Amino acid sequence: MDDNKNVELAQSQINKWEANDTVSIFNGDRENAKQYLNAVKGLQSAMQNFISQKSATEKLIRAQFLMETAMRRLQREFYHILSSNRECLDPESVSSHSSSRTSTISSFSDFEDELEDELRVTTESISEVERVSIAAMADLKSIADCMISAGYAKECVKIYTNVRKYIIDQGLYRLGVEKMSFSQIQKLEWNIMEIKIKSWLKAVKVAVKTLFYGERILCDQVFASSESIRELWFNEICGEGATLLFSFPELVAKSKKSPEKMFRTLDLYEAITDLWPEINSIFSYKSTSAVRSQASNSLIKLNESVRTMMTDFESAILKDSSKKKPVPGGGIHPLTRYVMNYISFLADYSEVLSIIVADWPLPVHAPLPESYFGSSNNNKNDHETSSSSSPGLSVRIAWLILVLLCKLDGKATLFKDVSLPYIFLANNLQYVVVKVRNSNLKFILGDVWISKHEAKLKQYVSSFEAVGWSTVFSSIPDDPTADISPEQAKKIFKKFISSFEEAYCKQISWVAPDPKLRYLIKASVADKIVGPYKVFYERNRIGLVTACGSDSVVRYTPENLDSFLCDHFSLGLEM
Repeated sequence: MDDNKNVELAQSQINKWEANDTVSIFNGDRENAKQYLNAVKGLQSAMQNFISQKSATEKLIRAQFLMETAMRRLQREFYHILSSNRECLDPESVSSHSSSRTSTISSFSDFEDELEDELRVTTESISEVERVSIAAMADLKSIADCMISAGYAKECVKIYTNVRKYIIDQGLYRLGVEKMSFSQIQKLEWNIMEIKIKSWLKAVKVAVKTLFYGERILCDQVFASSESIRELWFNEICGEGATLLFSFPELVAKSKKSPEKMFRTLDLYEAITDLWPEINSIFSYKSTSAVRSQASNSLIKLNESVRTMMTDFESAILKDSSKKKPVPGGGIHPLTRYVMNYISFLADYSEVLSIIVADWPLPVHAPLPESYFGSSNNNKNDHETSSSSSPGLSVRIAWLILVLLCKLDGKATLFKDVSLPYIFLANNLQYVVVKVRNSNLKFILGDVWISKHEAKLKQYVSSFEAVGWSTVFSSIPDDPTADISPEQAKKIFKKFISSFEEAYCKQISWVAPDPKLRYLIKASVADKIVGPYKVFYERNRIGLVTACGSDSVVRYTPENLDSFLCDHFSLGLEM
């Protein structure tokens, strides 16, 4: 078709729809839209030829007038499609539709062909919202292609940006994303701050996976013909809101730190880390590097904040001055409960903590004591039992527990009785071991660590027996079956009863809150006392009755002793 016919055809199409300016070209019969766009393309081709012809000035002026009229109409159509299809073009619909069609951000070159295919499928395989969404995006793309090709990209993107930026900004506002300064963050009470963090954690997932992802898809599809336009105007629409969103964690990280803020700080770090692949993909343009930088800066500051709080936590353990008086009955120290509960919660964040502490050396020059943590070879094997944490995290957690146990060693010196410190240390170590076994700490520290500390626990029990019951043990002859006189037997019984009652009465208010530890202590003591005593009792009781006329000197039967020991460490038990 020659240039004049192209102009005539374009004028016919343009005049036809100018006369029907209340009716959308892109509503109803899709052939109308195709004819109109083809006519504009023909007009553009003719104009290019007229430019090279010096004698075609009047024709060029006429064609330019028609082109301006057509562009104004396409601007109105573009705005109408964006506005009237806002629901099916909202980021949630676009992102979910893209996911259902397994589309990716970079695979939109065949979109128009896909459209034709998808519009032919039955209504059973595609929803009405999806059908309208696909059609609307295809129409927007065809208009954008036409306007950009004709040199009217600025007018097109201005309309698009005004509509879409409002949608993104409103979406972020509804998610509770607000601009806050560092001074405002600093003034917030922690309970208010925590509410805002929880709100942000919900908002960031929706914003990244729905708002920004959906907008990136739509922008890439509509402006598929121009990478520079896609990059520039996607940043114009989402850049400011995304930067604001990702600045919040940095402000939290820079605010005043305390142990209670640790877990929410880790939540923030974990959220950004989990979303990092999407953030990198959605904001992959050079123009959106500020968004990636802000997210990265927040991770860095959160990392520093966590390390600072862990250091402060360790210092707090070392400086703890609570319970200057010994814990009643040698029970579990409040510091033990607090530290182990805190550390067990930390273990729930093992994946992100492994990243945070990976290249962070311990704040000491000396290695962990071998008696505490084992040789380097065993230590390595121990860490290999954990699939979800790094050796760095294992050592870090082990170090915190060591700091606690060393602090407890100091607190054990407060007891006046020489045997009670061993009960105190056994109770607290048992609490530590049980806490490790019943939490994710077992995956971080491993079975070897647990076994070593259980062995240490048994050493405490043995030391307690050796100190607390030594006089009772020694009061029974090494050979309880040996032949002795009734008078000798009488002395032995009296000595045994005296030493037993003294030890028992002294320990009557001592406690072992853990039932397994309580059983271990009682069974071990009973095994060393009741058995030998029973042999001696049965061997010498009849001789005493014959010599003395009664067995009143024998105040306890083996069954009596067993009953006493069964109640041992239960009276005054901390619940």
